[in-house]
Amino acid sequence: MKRFILSVCLVWSATLIFAQTEGSAFMKKLSALKDVSGVEQLESKMFPEKYLIWVRQNVDGDNADKGTFNQRVIVGYRGEDRPTVIVTEGYYADYALSPYYMEELCQLFNANMVFCEYRYFGPSTPEPCDWTYMTVRNSLRDLHHVNQTLRNVFKGKWISTGISKGGQTTMFYRAYYPEDMDVSVSYVAPLNKKVEDGRHETFLRKKVGTEEEREEVLDAQKHLMERKAAILPKWEEYCKEKGYSFRVPMADIYDFCVMEYSFALWQWGTPVSSIPDDDASDEIWLKHFIEVSSPDYFSLPNRYMPFFVQAAKELGYYGYDNKPFRKLCSVKHPKHYLRDVMLTEELSHLKFDKTLYKYTKRYLKKNDPKHIFIYGEIDPWSSSGVAGWLDCSRKQNMRVYVQPRGSHTARIGNMPENMRHEIIDRLIQWVDE
Repeated sequence: MKRFILSVCLVWSATLIFAQTEGSAFMKKLSALKDVSGVEQLESKMFPEKYLIWVRQNVDGDNADKGTFNQRVIVGYRGEDRPTVIVTEGYYADYALSPYYMEELCQLFNANMVFCEYRYFGPSTPEPCDWTYMTVRNSLRDLHHVNQTLRNVFKGKWISTGISKGGQTTMFYRAYYPEDMDVSVSYVAPLNKKVEDGRHETFLRKKVGTEEEREEVLDAQKHLMERKAAILPKWEEYCKEKGYSFRVPMADIYDFCVMEYSFALWQWGTPVSSIPDDDASDEIWLKHFIEVSSPDYFSLPNRYMPFFVQAAKELGYYGYDNKPFRKLCSVKHPKHYLRDVMLTEELSHLKFDKTLYKYTKRYLKKNDPKHIFIYGEIDPWSSSGVAGWLDCSRKQNMRVYVQPRGSHTARIGNMPENMRHEIIDRLIQWVDE
């Protein structure tokens, strides 16, 4: 392993020297690629060269008659023969513009980076914004087109990776375009079977953490409901100051935030010890409540509306269980909350299609791609991940790793040492084949 790291450093140094003398030549190659409609050089402290490029995509898959749009793609360059990591981001690409941004696998393999913003997010939104074409299959066709385009300049192994919705995208991409990638790594990627999947509520009620911790979290939710009359005016004032607006009354949104509280707390690994004492002031409870379960999640307009649309159509989501404190709620039955609270009225007609779920599950069961899945043990999204049903014991390649007490922030770098080494050794073997 030490020899591998040393060789990476030497190659990176050589690549840096080469790039400084040949950078303009590589930029010209990018500019000359078919369907690359623009190239802009970016500052980077992590790559010898970094570019923002725009890739022309069809709005509707292979059907050019519906028009085109430009997808934002960020390219980090280290050498045309180096491995290339394609980041299947599920949302916005803004943070990858930072000069200091570095993806975990790019660092591990001294690899090029191709960071793809998801369609309908930020400037990668078709005009007009017709939600009909916001489908996973169309997003995967976007990735395939980026891959086929940039293979003209990047000749090494290709690795796909993504986190959360991006991890889902890596999983779907592998299932629908199995020959595009040599290696895939999905972080904390759920595979939901319904709009309200059902497994998350059971996980939060019976499985996450210890029994004592689950009781403490439930007690906090009950306490927030019992203090609703006292906290709600200050909470409403906070929402008005922030400019939040909602489809339903604020008292109902307060309830939804209480229901969301347990999911959000465990998802991000917020310590149960951070829950205030029962006799803490209303101000302390309000601050804690907003930090864990902010009301902007339910506010409209919402910058994550493209995701909510996909959740309603194909990706699925989770439900809420308010039975333990229903008598204190103004919301008695939270079913269909995604449709009734988080989507606009114009989008509330969307119907869920299980095709994506069925196809992907069948593919993973029947095939054995070089694909690693990483989950966090206390992350509620793990309950609808592949770990619960994907048997890798008879597979040569595919592996699932669950970080003990890990949250939605589980990564290779923060896995236990034995798991980390096992994952890295497997990845090195695949890339070196």
